[in-house]
Amino acid sequence: MRPMAPGAMWKLSARGALRALSVALALLALAGCTPQMALLHSLLPDGTTSILLSHLQGEEEGNRRRIMEMESRKDWDGLVKLAEQNLAVDRRSTSWWMVAGYAHSQAGRHPRAIDCYRMMVELAPDDMVGWELLAQSYRAAGQPQRAVQTLNNAARVRDDAPPIWFVLGQSYDDLGRTDLAAGAYRNAVKLDNGYTQAWFGLGRAYARLNRRNEFEEVVKVLEQLKSPLAQELTAMRPTLR
Repeated sequence: MRPMAPGAMWKLSARGALRALSVALALLALAGCTPQMALLHSLLPDGTTSILLSHLQGEEEGNRRRIMEMESRKDWDGLVKLAEQNLAVDRRSTSWWMVAGYAHSQAGRHPRAIDCYRMMVELAPDDMVGWELLAQSYRAAGQPQRAVQTLNNAARVRDDAPPIWFVLGQSYDDLGRTDLAAGAYRNAVKLDNGYTQAWFGLGRAYARLNRRNEFEEVVKVLEQLKSPLAQELTAMRPTLR
């Protein structure tokens, strides 16, 4: 984890079932924390309860302890029930909607997670975390076109969140729209020139588009950032056609 670059807010690369990294980052952002997540290419390991609890500092200790216990034993139904109990008290709590969405996504109930993240967006449309989690849930549910629509709507609200552009690039990749993916990744690195995963996505797009000069420039950037992704990207070097 490294200090946040100016103008950068959160990073999230989650594929598949939105493992712990998506919710961990969301909770950090909702808690007002500003560290920039560097681990983007792989999923966070189990045991992210402490990060989750960092957002719920205002909650009673009993709730915090129950969250820890449920996460450790992967009791997603119990975590959903706990979130619903708290939402019955305050339906406008984006934090608890997020916890419910996390539990549903962990259990593979992506449509339910989508409903929860939609509520986050409805309650706090200027908070990019909700938009991002919603888009990632659409991707997890095999609906990349809905993810693209969600992220384009988010960019109309705020266009200065690098992860929105990064996940948009991923979503275009899901659809096989490499040209559009490259444009989205470029926007991400313009906002945060240290965003190594976005640079990697851009370089991969250039390789697929056979844009060799631009590809080599991206490799140099990753090398300057001392990212191990430079070597991985080099293996994708396009050949002459």
